[in-house]
Amino acid sequence: MHLDHAHTHHGAVSADAHRPDGTRRALRIGLGGPVGSGKTATVAALCRVLRDTLSLAVVTNDIYTREDADFLLRNAVLPPERIQAVETGACPHTAIRDDISANLEAVEELEEAVGPLDLILVESGGDNLTATFSKGLVDAQIFVIDVAGGDDIPRKGGPGVTTADLLVVNKTDLAPHVGSDLERMAHDAAAQRGALPVAFTSLRAENGVAPVADWVRAQLGAWTA
Repeated sequence: MHLDHAHTHHGAVSADAHRPDGTRRALRIGLGGPVGSGKTATVAALCRVLRDTLSLAVVTNDIYTREDADFLLRNAVLPPERIQAVETGACPHTAIRDDISANLEAVEELEEAVGPLDLILVESGGDNLTATFSKGLVDAQIFVIDVAGGDDIPRKGGPGVTTADLLVVNKTDLAPHVGSDLERMAHDAAAQRGALPVAFTSLRAENGVAPVADWVRAQLGAWTA
């Protein structure tokens, strides 16, 4: 099952849309969310769906390991040279919002090494509901929560839930087993987010990432228009 609300998309915005040589750089989309919500699985699913039609790469963030990058490499979602790992050494907020230098270096190295690229996905390390990306790093942000975390998460809000360009409510297949009410989550998310879109996903379902992939394609269309 998936519920889709408010399909309007907001165009990607960046202060610097071009590389030093004047060519348009890749669209950068950040993915944040709590530990275990399914960020890396969502990135992997997006890569599988988009890799045949887009030139894309991924930057992962972990505090002390390369675990998320290694997961993507093991699953062969992209060639190894298209996956970069950043070890933040501190709270994930630091590397995606406060001191973004390591992530900027990673995305620039990817564009130099395997470019030209259409899209770079930047995955944050697992964090709480306050994680947001610097607009100096990404052009749009996806925030991933899951039903097992409780169906009150959309109602509680927080910057990730209320301001992300796309909110993804993941693992809908678990709702009957954990007592989460998807209709309630949809209602609360809409109340918190207004016109900002919400996608309900189950990555266990065939093409379960489709609503997220469609949103990414719309963002890329706005970016290149």
